[in-house]
Amino acid sequence: MNNKVITFGEIMLRLATPGYLRFSQATAYEATFGGGEANVAVSLANYGIPVDFVTRIPDNDIARACRMDLRKYGVGTDKIINGGERLGIYFLETGAVSRGSKVVYDRTHSSISGIKPGMIDWDKVFEGATWFHWTGITPAISQGAADVCLEGILKANKLGVTVSCDLNYRKNLWKYGKKAGEVMPELVAGTDIVLGNEEDAAMVLGIHPEGVDVTGGHVDGAAYESVSKQIMARFPRVKKVITTLRGSLNANHNSWAGVLWDGSKLFESRTYQITHIVDRVGGGDSFMGGLIYGLLTYKNDDQKALNFAVAASCLKHTIPGDFNQVSVDEVEKLMAGDTSGRVAR
Repeated sequence: MNNKVITFGEIMLRLATPGYLRFSQATAYEATFGGGEANVAVSLANYGIPVDFVTRIPDNDIARACRMDLRKYGVGTDKIINGGERLGIYFLETGAVSRGSKVVYDRTHSSISGIKPGMIDWDKVFEGATWFHWTGITPAISQGAADVCLEGILKANKLGVTVSCDLNYRKNLWKYGKKAGEVMPELVAGTDIVLGNEEDAAMVLGIHPEGVDVTGGHVDGAAYESVSKQIMARFPRVKKVITTLRGSLNANHNSWAGVLWDGSKLFESRTYQITHIVDRVGGGDSFMGGLIYGLLTYKNDDQKALNFAVAASCLKHTIPGDFNQVSVDEVEKLMAGDTSGRVAR
């Protein structure tokens, strides 16, 4: 069976200060590319899943370099459309210990912000596809981006393509006059698999845990079960709700786990202690990429799919850049309990 996946969203030029330098110290920046849905696409390509990334980028040398970068990782780029004047940029300052990382966006008037319904031929995009992934970042960019995202979701629903989303609430992006709560529910209504955390559910859907105190620092499974049940009750199409569990001891040391609710049972992963984080940007996207792979590959084994997602994203924290450049063998080795990090030769 063909497991081709389509992801849709914005990709940006990432300019990161070298090492742990602050913006005020940097005299040069490390240039790579990244963005939620593109990050998911690269993960899937690494795992051998056929995947196309769909977006709108300008016709210039920076955008061409971006296309080349995606193709290098095996991501299909022939459904990307040209238009607009600029690729969005984000600047990254990597934190250390008690100093958190910082991101500064420079993405106003980017090419995808000017996208409009009818620009993407969704029938052509979905030829041979079985899965469509979007995130809450895209509808936050502009009304046009929200409209095209909905256009894709509705077409996927019509064609019987599974739809997944990462709720990904970004308060600094919702600037075009609409709030997340006004736009997102209609999109989530057409979605089968939902990833988020309790903050995403609260800010995007207005859903809070019932009868559970989440202010004490520790959030137990009952809170996620409550949120998941409410999401499924409000959005009958949703079949699974997955939550990432990040505990931040400091900028370099996080705990990392996940839970999955399938409508009747709560699956929980083991908890990893990531003690020396190299780069946590793209951690959630690497989780989503691992989850999609797991759900496509380990049929009817939600526990294994969840375990794969958590292990894959744990490994991402060791890799500079947005993209999770790991293999299935490396993820399964970690799933099996090998955390030694010994030289392979």
